[in-house]
This record gives sequence, structure tokens and C-alpha cells, in this order.
Amino acid sequence: MKKIKKILIANRGEIAVRILHAAKELGIRTVAMYSEVDRSALHVIKSDEVFALRSNGVEPYLDIEQILNIASIAKVDAIHPGYGFLSENSVFAHKVEEKGFIFIGPSGKAMEMLGDKLRAKDVALKAGVPVVPGFEINDVDDPELLQKTNGIGFPILIKARAGGGGKGMRL
Repeated sequence: MKKIKKILIANRGEIAVRILHAAKELGIRTVAMYSEVDRSALHVIKSDEVFALRSNGVEPYLDIEQILNIASIAKVDAIHPGYGFLSENSVFAHKVEEKGFIFIGPSGKAMEMLGDKLRAKDVALKAGVPVVPGFEINDVDDPELLQKTNGIGFPILIKARAGGGGKGMRL
């Protein structure tokens, strides 16, 4: 694997600062990006190089083409998305890899396989990994819900198929 000498931190705030500190401990140079509201943020001040994003607020942190352009100009080896923003975006991971950069995180393919909970469960079952028993419903008012639940036992957790970070979970 290619040695990483320089990374673009495609995030902001405390997340970016933590990545920056870890990179510095490893002897890796850092490139920060910022929108106008983050001009004097700690990750901008402490990074080895900085690039201004073309628009303001948080939206530019989602601009894949602008981020890849900065990575090219800065001649980085890798891009670290942090968490939130584009960190779980398989399209971003694929584009980073297509442009020849290392994506620090799961591959786009892994995100596609595991980003959807039902697909992830199928992958786990095929690999022989034990999974929590469950079933799929499209409506919590489904008359079969109680019958299906009795087969599993209580308590149950209702989880949105494509939710993330605990959103949509109900006991």
C-alpha cells in the first residue's frame, strides 16, 4: 500500500482537529478546507495548508467536485472525510478512489453493501455471522406485527431500514 504523506481533511471543527492531531502524530502533513464561517477555526489555524471553499456555510463541505479539485491542487495522497457530511457517501468514496486518492474509511463498495440494514444483514448471514432475529415490515400498524413479534419475543426494537446514528429507533 502507498505510504500516506499528506491528507486532505474533508470536514470541519472538532472532527477536523482530531484528525489533524492524529495525522501530525503519524508525521502526515495536513490540508484543511474551510468556508468563510470557519476562517479562524482551529483546524484552519493548525493545518499545514488551507484552501477556502467557494461558498459559505456547511453546504460546500458536501461539494464533491470542489473537494476533489482541492485534493488535486494540494497533491494529497489521501482524503479523510471524518464523520457526518460525506463520510458515509458511497459515491464520494468511489470518486475519491477513481481520482487516485486513498479514501480513509470504508470503500464505496463496502458502504453500498452495509449502508442498508437489510442488505447488511444478508451479507452477515451469508458470511455465517450470527444476527439478531427480526423481520421486515413497511407499516408499524401492520396487523401481522404482533404475530411476528410474538415469534421473536419482547422487548423489540423498531429500526428504520435506512436510518443512521440511532435515528428512527423505537422500543
